[in-house]
Amino acid sequence: MPPSHPLKAALWMVGSILSFTAMAVAGRAVSGVHDTFEIMLWRSVTGFGLVVLVAGAMGRLGDVQTARLPQHLLRNIIHFSGQNLWFWALTAIPLAQVFALEFTSPIWVILLSPLLLGEGLTARKLLSAGLGFVGTMIVARPDFGRFDPGVLAAAASALCFAGSVIMTKRLTRVETLVSILFWLTLMQTGLGLLASGWDGRIGLPTLATLPWLLVIGAAGVIAHLCLTMALSLASASVVVPIDFARLPLIALVGMALYHEPLDAAVLLGGGIIFLANWINIRARTVAPATARNVTPR
Repeated sequence: MPPSHPLKAALWMVGSILSFTAMAVAGRAVSGVHDTFEIMLWRSVTGFGLVVLVAGAMGRLGDVQTARLPQHLLRNIIHFSGQNLWFWALTAIPLAQVFALEFTSPIWVILLSPLLLGEGLTARKLLSAGLGFVGTMIVARPDFGRFDPGVLAAAASALCFAGSVIMTKRLTRVETLVSILFWLTLMQTGLGLLASGWDGRIGLPTLATLPWLLVIGAAGVIAHLCLTMALSLASASVVVPIDFARLPLIALVGMALYHEPLDAAVLLGGGIIFLANWINIRARTVAPATARNVTPR
């Protein structure tokens, strides 16, 4: 087992948290000029340029594989859908509510894994999923007499992200991070071009929106790179609790920039969702440790 470096992992997570926060703020800044498809198009163009530039400088472009293009395409359609829903939700409901609902993605992974990965459901996983549902209801506070498309979009984006995570897990067994990121940014550039041009008009970046679009593209790549590096330096039980610092941070950003009130229900529900994820993570880390204590015969 490689040594753990929690302090280094925490520093990488600071980069991830700040990048996700910057992407949310930048997404709101351009939403009045560009629709979500255009935002995703220019985000992916920027991300693709960064991936090719960095991978080329490191001599890693040879890692890109073409054997599993259908799997990459399906994964990117799902992720593209989730990302568009996420960007749209940013404009419809408070930022903290979007982030809290996004954190339900691991709960969906628990429920979908038996169907898509053949993983079993345990009592601890069911408890985690149940708590996650309770937390989601507190955050969303659904009014069954009134349809809230923003909440539905944020919840649906979490479901899409879960599907993307499961497909990424499959791909990481046989492909490198460079190959996955290459096809992610290239395919989503194509998807963004098709979707944004559906109405016959693609909004080009303006002098006002170009800096924000560059922030979105760079932040998307940097956030996932930082998260991946953090997970390589410490266990998920160390990294994920740090990632939940995004929720109070974005609540403060929403209050400072958009005069959104600090909502105690969102923070409470987010805390319950965090507890649900923590239970699931502990189940995954304790089980291998127990197995290591058993001497093979």
